[in-house]
Amino acid sequence: MELRQLEYFVAVAEERNFTRAAERVHISQSGVSAQIRRLERELGAELFDRSSRTAALTVAGEAALVHARAALAAADSVGRAVGEVTELIRGRLTVGMVTGCTVTPLFDALAAFHRAHPGVEISLLEDTSDRLVEGVRTGAVDVALIGTAAPAPEGLEALTIISERLVAAVPEGDPLARRYRVTLRDLVARRLICMPPGTGLRTLLDRACAAQGLQPVIALQAGAADAIADLAARGLGVAVLSASMAASYDDRLTARTIDDVETPALLALVWRSTDNPALRELLVHSRQAFAVPPGGEEGVPAAGV
Repeated sequence: MELRQLEYFVAVAEERNFTRAAERVHISQSGVSAQIRRLERELGAELFDRSSRTAALTVAGEAALVHARAALAAADSVGRAVGEVTELIRGRLTVGMVTGCTVTPLFDALAAFHRAHPGVEISLLEDTSDRLVEGVRTGAVDVALIGTAAPAPEGLEALTIISERLVAAVPEGDPLARRYRVTLRDLVARRLICMPPGTGLRTLLDRACAAQGLQPVIALQAGAADAIADLAARGLGVAVLSASMAASYDDRLTARTIDDVETPALLALVWRSTDNPALRELLVHSRQAFAVPPGGEEGVPAAGV
């Protein structure tokens, strides 16, 4: 049994697809498949159910996954321990980012970190906020930039990057554009365009409506703010966005704060532990890039939550 086999096994388990796993570990799909088959022969059990379109774990695979991750983490720890002694940080970091979110300070932080610590391999993963939080909890993701309706997901540490109100955005001429006060009850009478379930903005909207016993009509949903704004600009519904997101489209949309949704939409970095020196260093660069002082919060423009 080799560490690379465990790495390929974990990649397939997390991607649920042999092709995507092969792209992730930078070898051919046939190479990944061959190594997984070899591992299965050594273990005497099939790890994946190959009868479906996705690579689903068998019961044996589920049992093996926990230990495979632990073995890879232990191997990384050996390198980190030596690196700390020699003042050279090595290893790998998986950074998650909510789909449709382009926040350039995060990219600045990654670039600065890479220049300072070229021995650390960085991979970037896009997904919904809910799935990224779960990835951080399981250890599949080291740190993630997510949209959330809570200051910190349970059991995780968090650094709030931006905190702002929800707004309704409509084209000029829409009745809501002529009003100074917009409430949730005004919105549920209209077709809404918003982020999909699993995103911070959608969670915030759904919770606010549920608290008032309201049932919104979600006519269209998209994972990117650009798409939501374009659809609203064409009169297909009222866009529900965060304040800074809507500000990017003020040339074609008028934004009105949703008066009775006082809970802010948050954009935050979340992580489980800082035992990893590479993660500690990345957080230092992230604080600098986002201009967030330790223990404080300072909003920055965001393209997606």
